[in-house]
Parts: sequence; structure tokens; C-alpha cells
Amino acid sequence: MECPHLTSSVCIAPDSAKFPNGSPSSWCCSVCRSNKSPWVCLTCSSVHCGRYVNGHAKKHYEDAQIPLTNHKKSEKQDKPQHTVCMDCSSYSTYCYRCDDFVVNDTKLGLVQKVREHLQNLENSAFTADRYRKRKLLENSSLNSKLLKVNGSTTAICATGLRNLGNTCFMNAILQSLSNIEQFCCYFKELPAVELRNGKTAGRRTYHTRSQGDSNVSLVEEFRKTLCALWQGSQTAFSPESLFYVVWKIMPNFRGYQQQDAHEFMRYLLDHLHLELQGGFNGVSRSAMLQENSSLSASNKCCINGASTVVTAIFGGILQNEVNCLICGTESRKFDPFLDLSLDIPSQFRSKRSKNQENGPVCSLRDCLRSFTDLEELDETELYMCHKCKKKQKSTKKFWIQKLPKVLCLHLKRFHWTAYLRNKVDTYVEFPLRGLDMKCYLLEPENSGPESCLYDLAAVVVHHGSGVGSGHYTAYAVHEGRWFHFNDSTVTLTDEETVGKAKAYILFYVEHQAKAGSDKL
Repeated sequence: MECPHLTSSVCIAPDSAKFPNGSPSSWCCSVCRSNKSPWVCLTCSSVHCGRYVNGHAKKHYEDAQIPLTNHKKSEKQDKPQHTVCMDCSSYSTYCYRCDDFVVNDTKLGLVQKVREHLQNLENSAFTADRYRKRKLLENSSLNSKLLKVNGSTTAICATGLRNLGNTCFMNAILQSLSNIEQFCCYFKELPAVELRNGKTAGRRTYHTRSQGDSNVSLVEEFRKTLCALWQGSQTAFSPESLFYVVWKIMPNFRGYQQQDAHEFMRYLLDHLHLELQGGFNGVSRSAMLQENSSLSASNKCCINGASTVVTAIFGGILQNEVNCLICGTESRKFDPFLDLSLDIPSQFRSKRSKNQENGPVCSLRDCLRSFTDLEELDETELYMCHKCKKKQKSTKKFWIQKLPKVLCLHLKRFHWTAYLRNKVDTYVEFPLRGLDMKCYLLEPENSGPESCLYDLAAVVVHHGSGVGSGHYTAYAVHEGRWFHFNDSTVTLTDEETVGKAKAYILFYVEHQAKAGSDKL
């Protein structure tokens, strides 16, 4: 929005010596000393924490307004009011009087100058920190200590995502997708779209809640978020701009209540796919995809029109086979998919942990077999037989006609009872490498020995008892090391810990290694 309060509130010099030392993204709140979500006041350059930490930035604004109540209106207008502050991580500007993010600037361009100064401070701190880390890594003994795998060692170069208020569902999905290399690299290599026309030409675009739908781009904000991860320039990144775009185009996710991570993932992929189909900045994304030799036409799966990177990587095809039990008529239908939702077989639902002694452990193979086994449809799902001209009892079976490059498996842990939605807390054993999907293919004889093998890339885990509560985290492998992503905290972990997780969503990538591996 265009803020009318900048002239009276932006008073600090762009290169003010009053700024704290060090990297702006790690500056500490002057009240509580927290380095999470630091904001700098553009009136006095004091640093306070954001509203999702302890809210001292807002309190600083409120306290500054109290002395003004004893002055006349004309005196108020002349006195600085501490209403505008800047996020030290994303460099977006916020006005507390307008209660919204700001896209305009002062006549002298002070906001942009402060932004550029903070970016320079951040880059200088990053360069110095990178040099320091390089020197440390040259010492093998120090290196081994830094990379020691345990639950409390902070990961090097990994960036967390700040929780904006029950947004762990979004953070877990974003961290998982950022570790699917081919998918992530495509977005990071897209050209940036950061310029606006008219008064704000040449300045960065900061999306706000007051802008119309035509002014937001999910692809662009998703690209910016992916670029911010794995750079090592900050311990945590605030995905505010992306979250506001989500609010704009996905009404189901407005507000700060807990959401379903799988539902968010599907909405995110679907909207990315639709926006990529529509082209971006005058260049069709589908045309750009066709020029990418690593995503050839044989790997594409079209959903709702032309193929995009979403369908080229996540897209597969199912064959749905239905047989009438009265006349034997067979009906076949091919359905594209981006993920497979698997039931946990009922006989395993009482087994909550891997080490529990009451019977065999449920495996991912059990869930896949339950999905693809022949099933007789019940009375509520009678099949309309075109030969019998009426609804009849029938059987249904799924085959996988085409496997995707990245196989996303969703375990259906939430189900409705008479009055509420309960969680199936059963542990499901899953392989970290060598998942063999050949036996679920429609024509397995046409597949090579390595083409049906998958290795685990990421896991989303739900902690808690219900879909509307609890907490989401993610495990992902990056350059051979496993990391645990818990909002702004990222730690190194090991394969044993990952294997014990009660998975909710599993991301498997095509097996690349030639060496033998354990098969499912």
C-alpha cells in the first residue's frame, strides 16, 4: 500500500552509525535480546523483535504515541512518530498506523537507501563469516566437530523458516521441496521479477494484503524463498511475502490456525502449475520447460492442459480398472496424479511404535499393496454399468501406468469418526533407499531394472493427536547428510533417527546410483 506517514517517520540517515554491529538478520531485540525476527525503527534505528516473537517492535511504536496525547494536532504532525519499521531479514517495510506493508518511498528515496545499506551490511557479514568457516574447515579436527551427527548440533549453511503463527505446515513442505534438487533448481534459475512500473520503477516488489490478486505471483515468491535457503547467509528466513500471496490466492489458508500439510502441498503445486501454464513476464513457462533437455517430453504428464515442471517431475499416470460383477464388463480409465494417498491397513492401526510386540510392523509395502489390491466396491459405490444400463456391484483395481521422477506418497493418518477427525498414529516402516515400485506397474516388463527404484529425499512428520493441532517438522537429505527442519531450527541428524519417524508425507526421487541397495 501507499503509506502517507513516511515523511514524518523515516528520519534516520541511510548509513547511520547508530545501527548495531554484525549481520542485520541476526541483530538482537534491545528489550528481550532475542535474535528472531528483528525489526529496525526507521525513526530512531532501535531494534526490536516482531509480533510473532515478543512483539517489542509494536510496543515501541505504542509507547512512542503516549507522550503525543498531550500535544496539539499540529505539534503531532511535526514530531517523529516511530510508526515505520523494516524487517532486517526480508527488508520489507511496515507501518503500524496503516497496519500494512509499505511499497512507496519518501521523495528522497530514504527507505530504499536504508534497505540497500542493510543489504550491504548483511553481505559484508556473510563474506566475513564464510571466510571464517573456510578457515575452520581447513582444520580436519575442527571440521569433524562441526559435522558431528547428533540431535543438538546446529547444521552448517542450512537455513530455517520462521513460524509466522501456526505456519509449521507450510515450513515443512517448503523445506522438503527445497531439497528436491531438480524441482528446486528449475525455480532458482528463473529470471527474477522485481521491477514495477510508474512511481516505484526500479524498486523491489513487496506484496501486501491490500494489493489485488493481479499484483501477486506465487511463482516469484516461491522462487525467492527457495533462493534464500541453503545460502548460509542467515540462520532463519521469514517467508512473509510468500505467506501473504498464499492468503491472496488460497482462501482456505487465511488466518493463523493449524492447517493440513498435505492439503497445502496439493494447493501449492496446483497453483504453481496453473501460473506456470499462463506464462510469466511475457515468456511461456511451458516453452521454457520444453527447452530444458533434462525434462524431456517422454517424462511429462499433462494435468489440466500443457505440461510444466510440476507435472514433469511429480506427474504420474494411474490406470483405474473397474469390472462389473454381473456381466463382466471391464472399464478402464487413465488418471494423472501428483501424489498417491495410501491407507494404513486396519490390522495395523493399534500398533503405535516400531518396538511394540503385538504383531508385525506395518511397512510402506503393506500400504502400497492395500492401494493396488483388487477391491470390491460397497453398496454406496455401485458402478454404473453401460451394458447392464444400471448401477451394479463391481470390483476396482489400480495400476501405475507411468511412474513420476519424484514419487510423493501421502499416508492417510487422519480419518473421520462419528463426531471428530482422529489420527492414526501407527508407525509405518519405510526404506531410505531402493524402494522398488516395479510390482505395482501395469507393464513391468517394459521397465529397466533401475528405472523403478527410488531413494528417499524428504519426510514430513506430524507430531500431535489431531489435524487441527500439533506440529509439523521435516527431515531431508542434502549432499549426503540428513537434516531435521523444525521451523527456524535446523540440526544435523542420522539415518537411524529418520527411519524411526512416523511419516506423514514421503518424497522419493529416482534412484541414481549403480551400486546395489536394499529393496522394499
